[in-house]
Amino acid sequence: MDKHKTAYICILLGIISVFLFTTAATTDNSSDNNVQDSTFVVSRQIYIPENVTLFGERVPLELYDVYESLERELLVNTFYQSQTTQILKYKHRYFPIIDSVLKANDIPEDFRYLAVAESGLRVNISPKGAAGFWQIIESTAKLYKLQVNDEVDQRYDLEKSTDVACKYFKNAYKRFGNWTMAAASYNLGIGGLAKQADFQGITSFYELYTNSETARYVFRILAFKLILENPEQYGYIDIKPYKAVKQKIVTVDSSITNLAEFARSQGSNYKMLKTLNPWLRDKKITNKDSIPYRIVLVEDAERLR
Repeated sequence: MDKHKTAYICILLGIISVFLFTTAATTDNSSDNNVQDSTFVVSRQIYIPENVTLFGERVPLELYDVYESLERELLVNTFYQSQTTQILKYKHRYFPIIDSVLKANDIPEDFRYLAVAESGLRVNISPKGAAGFWQIIESTAKLYKLQVNDEVDQRYDLEKSTDVACKYFKNAYKRFGNWTMAAASYNLGIGGLAKQADFQGITSFYELYTNSETARYVFRILAFKLILENPEQYGYIDIKPYKAVKQKIVTVDSSITNLAEFARSQGSNYKMLKTLNPWLRDKKITNKDSIPYRIVLVEDAERLR
């Protein structure tokens, strides 16, 4: 029995030795492969220029908390590739419209990036009921004379909503004396921001202590500015933009009982009518007061074939 036991032990030790040798070799090879085949390596510092401005106002990056706050938003949005890529594709379609309204109102062009931070250049509505590119709530829309009802919601009209946003920025600038604080108030409200600024005796946003959402808000706007103006610096190379849609404008000051029939009569279709005019919320327009509505129609006939 002792001889048999000794034989079994020798065999068992042999098997264990072979297993350990094989495992070690496999592990070494696997480790080599991982080093060679790895495709996701963050190996560089996120790009931040030495001198940065927002709304034409200097950003004090020498303050460590300002630098780190900006870097945080750059990291979040640089590596949120699906959203940032889509924004890069859409900006060529929507920025010219936004920029023309900003310029007409003498508002700094950088406010285009506030719209990006608010909506990602998508027509949507928030859980709190804020709607459109500028995420305007219904009470603010009505305060600034935008129509909001079951048939028409002009918060979704890019030109009209941008014009309302400009009026807000001007009012906020009068209160705070700088555009950065005006932008921050778009998130917190003029009254809310003024209360905190007055308590702290602060006029600069970058020295203001506020809630985390508002604190991140301005830096998110700035991060989008840097990424969208210098996409290659953040790894976005050769992003093909969506082309602008060829359009024509028809002004209507009467009721339209059937928008699908109206679209066909104009050489378009209901799908494109609703796509280009998201402010049309129903299948008709009841216009008892003969209000002139600008309706955007597709001009490219080939798109409809």
